[in-house]
Amino acid sequence: MRSAQCVAAAVGLVAWLAFGPLLAGELRVAVAANFTAAMKALTPGFEQASGQHLVASYGSTGKLYAQILQGAPFDVFLAADQRRPKLLQQRGLATGAFTYAVGRLVLWSAHPGQQLGAQTLRQGHFQRLALANPKTAPYGAAALSVMRSLGVEKALMAKRVTGESIAQTYQFVASGNAELGFVALAQVALETSGSRWLIPQGLYPAIRQDAVLLVRGKDNPAAKAFLAYLRADAAKKVIQRYGYSTR
Repeated sequence: MRSAQCVAAAVGLVAWLAFGPLLAGELRVAVAANFTAAMKALTPGFEQASGQHLVASYGSTGKLYAQILQGAPFDVFLAADQRRPKLLQQRGLATGAFTYAVGRLVLWSAHPGQQLGAQTLRQGHFQRLALANPKTAPYGAAALSVMRSLGVEKALMAKRVTGESIAQTYQFVASGNAELGFVALAQVALETSGSRWLIPQGLYPAIRQDAVLLVRGKDNPAAKAFLAYLRADAAKKVIQRYGYSTR
C-alpha cells in the first residue's frame, strides 16, 4: 500500500511539473512554527520546478487550526501533530492526511560549554525555563510530558516562561530572556553555538507531524503537487537535514 501511494504521489508531481508553469498562481500553506526553517529551504525548489508561487503562514498548530475553522484561505496545512489534521478530516474540511516529518525535542541554552541533561531540570539551578504553550503547540505538550516523566513539573512551575509558539520559545532563549528552553531539534540542528540535550524519545510521545489537503485546495493542482513534493526523495533529504525523521 505504501509503495502504491508513493508511486501515485510521484505521478502527481510529474504531471504538475509538466503543466504547472502554464497554470502558475498562488498556493497558500499553513505551516507549524517548528517547520519554519525546513519550509523555507523547501520552497525555492518547489517554486522553481513548478512555476508556482508559494505563500507560507507560520504559527502554532493550535492557532492555525483555529484560523482554518474560521475560514482562513489556506490550501494545505502542515501541522505539528496528527490530532488537528484528523479533526479537520472528521469535520469534512480536509482529506489525505499523511506524516511528512517526525520531530525531536531539545533542551537548549544559547551559552556554549554547558552539560545539559535530566539532572539540569531536576536540580533547577536556573531562573527561567521556556516552553511553547502546551494547549496550542505540540512541542509545548511534549515538553510538559518530559517534565512529568522526570517528576519536575510542579517544582519548575514558577520558572516556566510560555511562548505563543515554538518560534517564540526559541527567541526567549536566544535573546537571554530565559536561560533554558525546550525547542525543536530542527531549530538548532544547523547551529554550532549554544548547548543542547537531545531528549530521549522515551520521555515524551512521538511528535508525528501530519500534512493535509484542505477543502480550499481540493481543486488546486498545485496543492496536490506540493503534497506530492513533500513525499519525494529530494524533499525528504532536506527535511532530514533539519533533524526530522521521515518514517
